[in-house]
Amino acid sequence: MSEVYEKLKGCYDAVRKMTDFEPEVALVLGSGLGDFADNIEVEGEISYKDIPGFPVSTAPGHVGKFIYGRIGDKKIICMKGRVHFYEGYAISDVVLPARLMGMLGAKVLILTNASGGINENFKPGDFMLITDHISSFAVNPLIGPNIAELGVRFPDMSEIYNHELNDKIRAAAKELGIDLKEGVYLQTTGPSYESPAEIRMFKTLGADAVGMSTVVEAIAANHAGMKICGISCVTNLAAGIAKYKLTEEEVLEAGAAAAPRFKELLIKFIGEI
Repeated sequence: MSEVYEKLKGCYDAVRKMTDFEPEVALVLGSGLGDFADNIEVEGEISYKDIPGFPVSTAPGHVGKFIYGRIGDKKIICMKGRVHFYEGYAISDVVLPARLMGMLGAKVLILTNASGGINENFKPGDFMLITDHISSFAVNPLIGPNIAELGVRFPDMSEIYNHELNDKIRAAAKELGIDLKEGVYLQTTGPSYESPAEIRMFKTLGADAVGMSTVVEAIAANHAGMKICGISCVTNLAAGIAKYKLTEEEVLEAGAAAAPRFKELLIKFIGEI
């Protein structure tokens, strides 16, 4: 058993001593979107600090706990606060929560984030359905000995973001009258924002939005056989496109402003899974 899998199994065993809840859907809430958890009919909560060896969120706007319960008839576990590589954790720790939620029973993983808009047709407050990603600027979480208990050594990445789930998100947005954008998300390591020259490069490569999360979680979850979808909240225009300096306050404020529409979209979509 690899050290990474041994740690994951230890976290699983610790959670199972606290609850026998088996989720169907796992949800990761991005910066400024944590209040969505208030819409869950809560059965229980587990602080990350109460799971031995589990990484703890330190980023602004990330509370750091699992909330589990129901939305309608769907059993859901929600990460209110994710872990980022820029916080100083090993990449295996960054993806540990997504893997753990899959081990607990979740077959579907919904990833959300706050992002900087590269596509000049985007504006702050837009939602972007993630149709693909660029992982070249993030550390691959599968580096090292393969964890055969989770998946194969060389997993296919042709359809990371599930087409069927994406269609359901599109339908939910249309019914709610939400102008849902679509595009490619690119992850950097952070914590510094990107330079204008980097943004020009990312645009040339085909990225529509950029952020500091999500891609590594999607890679790990895909490796483990989960169905994945992602929605990015464009909270600001990226450097060189925006005519002002970027701040974390802007990200949190824009996420909070978009939260009511985000809530409607997610609840509608989850009901259709």
